[in-house]
Amino acid sequence: MQRLNKFLAHAGVGSRRHCDKLIAAGRVKVDGVKVTELGLKLDPAAHQVAVDDQPVKAEKLVYWAVNKPVGHLCTNHDPAGRPRAVDLLPHVEQRVYTVGRLDEGSDGLLLMTNDGDLAMGLTHPRFGVPKTYYALVAGKPTPEDLQKLLDGVWLSDGKVKAKSAKRFKIQGNGTWIRVVLTEGKNREIRRMLAKLGHKVMRLKRVAIGPVKLDKLPKGKARRINEDELKALKAFVAKSQEKIAAVRAKAAEASGGRKPPEATEIKRG
Repeated sequence: MQRLNKFLAHAGVGSRRHCDKLIAAGRVKVDGVKVTELGLKLDPAAHQVAVDDQPVKAEKLVYWAVNKPVGHLCTNHDPAGRPRAVDLLPHVEQRVYTVGRLDEGSDGLLLMTNDGDLAMGLTHPRFGVPKTYYALVAGKPTPEDLQKLLDGVWLSDGKVKAKSAKRFKIQGNGTWIRVVLTEGKNREIRRMLAKLGHKVMRLKRVAIGPVKLDKLPKGKARRINEDELKALKAFVAKSQEKIAAVRAKAAEASGGRKPPEATEIKRG
């Protein structure tokens, strides 16, 4: 038996969190019956599942690295018909989506997959997957500016900080800096540097964990290799173990209360 949200995530519908929202909204049916229970379990081989009345079938999990050009959007639906990152993978049969986002004015590495579990693990801030960026900023950031990035900068949605920040090249009146983040707030680097008085003129992501952009041509894609995938999953698994240990300790402190068991759908 498998949880409904996990089945949907593995079928490429979206992350488990997104699938939970679809279930709660009554957009999911099992054997033609609308279901809204988040903990529901089923046998994918014995039951038919549909989202918005469209049949959902398990897909082969695929993992791609893409070099997104400036101007492409990280969405699978754009009413205005603008270029999308998913358009760079016309040869991929599976319904893939971007792991996290890279804003329209930025370029560089994107991961695309139909593995909802891994996508959630790589994008949720609590897992802390490092993402490496090259930023060309106006002016010449001082060592004090870089230290402020490490100590944390207050933005409208809270305090954010970089794991690493180093200057590595002067270009005209600007400076290239290498920044490593483990969070994923919207336009985080641009806002942090703007707060310090250094406008970002170009932003390029060059790595997500062990996966590096390297010499992948702009607008092209490659499959993530086995070593990279193994390392990504290991990083997420290690983070999950740490979080589970913290939760277990908290549950013990609160009296060991456990969540209710999930309901199963049985065949026949």
